[in-house]
Amino acid sequence: MSKILIIEDDLTFSKIIQNFLIKNGFDVISVHKAQDGIAQIEREKFDLVITDYRLPDDTGMGVLYHIAEKHPGLQVILITNYSDIRTAVKAMKVGAFEYIVKPINPDELLATVKQALKKPANTVVNQASSPSTKKTTPTKGFDYLKGKSPSAVKIQEYIELVAPTNMSVIVQGESGTGKEYVSRLIHLSSKRKDKPFVAIDCGALSKDLAGSELFGHIKGSFTGALDNKIGQFEAANGGTLFLDEIGNLSYDIQIKLLRAIQERKIRKIGSNDDISVDVRIIVATNDDLIESVKQGDFREDLYHRLNEFTIKVPPLRERPEDVEAFALHFLQQSNEELEKEVSGFSAEVKQIFLTYTWPGNLRELKNIVKRATLLTQNGADIHHGVIPVEIANPEPIAISATQTSSAQVIGSDLKATFEHQEKQMIIDTLQQVKFNKSKAAKLLNIDRKTLYNKMEKYGIDG
Repeated sequence: MSKILIIEDDLTFSKIIQNFLIKNGFDVISVHKAQDGIAQIEREKFDLVITDYRLPDDTGMGVLYHIAEKHPGLQVILITNYSDIRTAVKAMKVGAFEYIVKPINPDELLATVKQALKKPANTVVNQASSPSTKKTTPTKGFDYLKGKSPSAVKIQEYIELVAPTNMSVIVQGESGTGKEYVSRLIHLSSKRKDKPFVAIDCGALSKDLAGSELFGHIKGSFTGALDNKIGQFEAANGGTLFLDEIGNLSYDIQIKLLRAIQERKIRKIGSNDDISVDVRIIVATNDDLIESVKQGDFREDLYHRLNEFTIKVPPLRERPEDVEAFALHFLQQSNEELEKEVSGFSAEVKQIFLTYTWPGNLRELKNIVKRATLLTQNGADIHHGVIPVEIANPEPIAISATQTSSAQVIGSDLKATFEHQEKQMIIDTLQQVKFNKSKAAKLLNIDRKTLYNKMEKYGIDG
């Protein structure tokens, strides 16, 4: 019998989920705080953790980071509200199996739980590998849809142009836009395609262990270094090293990274010997690295070394021509995964998809299509009733009398609509925490630097 831990501070909701899963044959324990959940995980062996994002003493991301570091084989399902979609997308990158949006549909929850329990434990590059290290063989099961919008065509042209070279590439775009897919496609189209592709989430690397993760260490070089460790530069030798969220690396690690790229040599922590490596570097970021350079948070010499070629991946709201194609692509995947035969989308749903702003980009679209596929009868089209109300009937944006001059722009321009919503979310959060920037950044799941940049962009007085 599979054992499941629920971490949810809403006692009534927690009890409903617990009873439902028990009736379906699972052994379930529930706690109501993040730290209680972490303590429970350390005491007992679980097959799955279901955690709410908003908890009294921490967030579900805190639980996820702990599990990713200490128990990388343990699957996690994150429960979110629609305001947390961007966080949910980030959770998938850190290692969550899936996220489910409230209100929860029982059939969706049960199907997701069963799928999570079927998934094998995460594979790692070596015994000391971190959960921030992702798959190393992208050639198997890699499924990428190119898109047909002008921007998608341009991205494909850039990929074909830069792939055969050894140039370093910066892939820039919002979370969930498919930056890693673009990077994998560059690798698969290159002369290195038969060599490793190692992906590192720099946002999941702790400051203390980032050097060990990237360059390796020798036994006894620091407390906890019980064995020799191969760093990811060495693991990717001959192939491609993908550094996601590169802007999160500390300044000290940036210096070591620059040396490794320039000299093609690394030195393990605690060693006096250099190791030659042949690695192509592709990095991804949703930050403005030029602005980070100006603020002194990112080394200018490293930026210029990485910026031999840049590919910008636009958000889904700026490429409406691709929405239906991606939706059909995800429908096909969902049909195969859920063993369903859903035909397509109704005209009303197609229109909803075209007008929604998709803050979570492709990852959010994929999740919505998968959920709708589960709730739709075989042979039928996905209809309005199985689309979450927050998407099917989004609340209109309130515009004050002083904003009437921009009302037409906000109503007709998807980018302006999104920015207006983002600005309002930042203002509401700042007011909630009495303009404590650290607390606001934590609630918004961004760093202080990004918060200050956005405040300046939107003219928010701190």
